[in-house]
Formats: sequence, C-alpha cells, structure tokens
Amino acid sequence: MAAPLRLKATSASPGVATGPAFVAEPLAATASPPSTVSGRAELANAIETAIFELQDLATGTDPESGDIIEFQIEVLRDPTLTETVGARINAGENVAFAWVGTLDGYVRELECSEEDQLRARAVDILDIKNRVLSVLTGTPVDDFPAGSIYVGKDMEPSRFLAHDWSAGGGIALYGGSAVGHVALLAKSRSVPMVIGAGRFSTECGQLIAVDGDSGVVILQTAKEKATPARDHSLTSAALTADNGDLRTADGSHILLSINVNAPDEVDAIAAATTAGIGLMRSEFAVTSLGDAANEEKQVAIYRRLLDWADNRSVTIRMLDIGGDKPLSGLTEISSLRGIRLLLARTEIARVQARALLRAAVFGNLRVMLPMVTFPSEVDDIIQIYREEADELARRGVPHRIPPIGMMVEIPAAALMLDEFESADFFSFGTNDLAQYLVASPRENADFALYQTLAVPAVLRLLRQAVKLAGGKPLSICGDMAGDPSWTADLLAAGIRHFSVAPSRLPAIRSAVLGLNADGTKAAGE
Repeated sequence: MAAPLRLKATSASPGVATGPAFVAEPLAATASPPSTVSGRAELANAIETAIFELQDLATGTDPESGDIIEFQIEVLRDPTLTETVGARINAGENVAFAWVGTLDGYVRELECSEEDQLRARAVDILDIKNRVLSVLTGTPVDDFPAGSIYVGKDMEPSRFLAHDWSAGGGIALYGGSAVGHVALLAKSRSVPMVIGAGRFSTECGQLIAVDGDSGVVILQTAKEKATPARDHSLTSAALTADNGDLRTADGSHILLSINVNAPDEVDAIAAATTAGIGLMRSEFAVTSLGDAANEEKQVAIYRRLLDWADNRSVTIRMLDIGGDKPLSGLTEISSLRGIRLLLARTEIARVQARALLRAAVFGNLRVMLPMVTFPSEVDDIIQIYREEADELARRGVPHRIPPIGMMVEIPAAALMLDEFESADFFSFGTNDLAQYLVASPRENADFALYQTLAVPAVLRLLRQAVKLAGGKPLSICGDMAGDPSWTADLLAAGIRHFSVAPSRLPAIRSAVLGLNADGTKAAGE
C-alpha cells in the first residue's frame, strides 16, 4: 500500500483529528435584501403560519386556555397591527425589526397600565411577538456528519457554530486565514484546523487527517471507515484552580481570563481556573437578524455565562458586525462595522442594550464596545444605555447599568486613549491593530507574514497607549495574548490582564510564573 500523501498547510488551531472527509460546496451568494412588497408578503405569511400554529395548539385544550389562544389570534388578525408594521416597512425598516418594534410598543403600554388585567395582557402580546418572530427569522444552517473533516475553500462561522464538535473532527481549508473568525472559534473549542493547503483532490468519505500542530493535511490512499480522533489534553483537571489570579516571580499581580464565542464553550471549563471571561464575542452567539431582534434569547445567553462565572467578571462585547462579519439577514450598509453600524442601526443596539441591562443584575457584567475610533461614539452608546435603563425603570423591570469600556483595535483610538473619558476600561485587540497598522486585509495570503513583521510596531503602540490610559483597567485579548513567546514583551509594556482562548491557559500561566513584572526572566529560569 502506498504511503499516505502529506500536504503542507498552515496551522490555524492546534491538535490532531482523523475522520472521513466532508467536501463542502462553494459558498452561495448572499441574497439581495427583500423589497417592501416582499417584506409585507413575508409578514403576512408569518402571521398566517402563527395563526395556524395557535389553532393547532388550541385543539383539545380546556375552555380557559382556548380563550387565551383565541385572544392572541384576534390580535394577529387585527388590521391595525399589520398596518402599523407595514408603515414601518414602507419607511425602510427590516420586517423583523418592524414587527418587534411595533409589538414592543404595545407591551410597554400594557406593562405601564394602572389596571391589573391590562398589565397581564402584556405576556400574551410578548408571546405573539416571539411566535411570529420565530417564523420570520428561521435561519437553519446545513450541518455535516459528526466526526468529519470539513474540506473547502473557506467556512462560515454560522456553520461552525451549528455543528456538534463533541464527536471529533477538524477543518482543512484550501484558503482561509489563521486570524480569521473561524480560526478564533476553532482555537476556543480546541478543533484542529489548517489553512492555505491549496486545492487538493479528495472525496466525501475518504479517510483524512488534519495535524494542526505541524500544519499538515494527510490523505489516505483509499476510502476507509474513519474513527474520529481528538486531542482532549485540555481538561479542567489539568488546570490550576487559582481563579486566574497569578503572581509574577517578583510578586506582581496578573489576571488570566478566557475568550469565548458561545455559552456552551464554558461547559468543560471550571470557572475557578480563570478570573472570568475577558471577551465574549456576542456576534458568534447572536448570528442572525432574528437573534439580534430577540431580547429574551440574548438575556438567556448572557445570564448563562454570568451563572457559570459565579460573580467573576464577564465582559460581553457588543455585536461586532458588518464588513467581513455579516449578520445573516442584514445586507444594508455593509461598509460599516462595529460601533458605527450599531449607531447607524440603533434598533439593533437598543435590543442588545436592554438585554445586557437586564442580565447585569445576575452577576459581574461588563460591556465592551467594538471598533471604536472617536470618544463621541462611546458617548452616544452610553446615552442609549441611559435611555433604555430609564424605560426599563418606568416598566419596573430589574436592571443595572454595567461598566462600559471599549476595544482598542484602531490605531487612531490607541494614540488618543487619554481623550476617552467616558470609557470605564480598555481591552487591546492586537489582531485588528496589526491589520490596520500594516494596511492589509486578513484574507490576504501574506497577512500572517505582515502580522509577524508588525509586532514591534504593535508593542510600541501598546507601550504608549498604556501610559495614556490614565490608570483605567487594561487587558489584552488578541492572539498575542495567547502566545507565550510575546508574554515577556507584553508584561514589559505594562499589560497585567491577559484574556486568551481556553486552550492557551496553561501556556500563558506557565510563562507568567517564570517572568518578572518587567518581562525579564526570573532567577534560575
């Protein structure tokens, strides 16, 4: 039998996996945004579907339950409701947000009523809202067999998130990026991944291996029944239950937190091995326009993380969407990203703000703003939080305004940190800092090289920014934070809080313990 063929690639996430190949079809083009007419038709169809579901639910129920359902059906058939939503659609609002905005207005009015019976009806309207919203925003993601090695030009983050990786598997991409969003997800979930393998020939079901440690794809010469293999070296038992509270060799205090993308990523991690969550990328858990409009779903996501953290700090980054990180169903103003998109589409920002305000009462929550350039952007978002907090207070809904800080990932912001008086804390995102310093998109084949060459510039910028921060809390959450070869330089720059992928906890803990606060090696090391 001929020896397996070894193809050189680039490591994007460490570990080794073996399994049957799943060869993905090319990504489909994004659909154009629906017209006003189709938006109205979509709403009408969703309402009819909801009515049918309610009628089916009413079959065989007791009279009292039947009355409640009949009330909901009557509300859905009220022409005033569809006319009000239709007017918002005519004004250019997306159908899902037009629906949510209209129903939320009704809910607020009922909740503030002086009559108990009317206040009780708010729950019925909320139920109607969520039922139609689920029909409007059904966005299933095609899955592939568990334990497979995904092979393709690239991979959508939504497809990664929809897949069950517990049975093993890995990713081998013809192209891709080691600092792209799927690579971040793969690292956080310990899924072996390689990129830049070039187009190679394989068939679905052929045995294939991905070596994310060496950056190699191994093709077998014949089809075989594959037994998925995974590296399960990262377990809570292997980590130290020190609450992420470390000391350098000369006694300086260092915090070690984790980066996560979805609530289930913390299930295999003991909270006592961390100082909490230093970065939760909410755009990987809120993956569609429907999710962005669903306040209750978001509250549940954030509360789950707060419950896990057990009063340790949990930092939720608001939706960093737009540009190369599209939100399914949102095709307008794609040139905007991060805080600029949130301020352009405040209906998205307001739903997330309300969810975070409500979740904040359940733990030590912090909110982080993405892609900030100017102090006025922070001020504008804080004003949204104040307005939504006032509305929640008027409705008697428990809430708390959490500390609101910002990602520092745009050089213009890093150079002017002393001007950001409203920001409560700063977190350095070295991936985007490097990208904008070298003026190269991440999908550029040479970006990894440019990123390496830019490290001295990034470190110089960090040193200056730390001095400008004025003593406010600082952390770092980019790839450099999880690379022990840069830990000494980051300590020397003044960084005292590292937030890394869970798989990088042991390496960074070990690096910190062997260094002094100025980055020099401890005696005897």
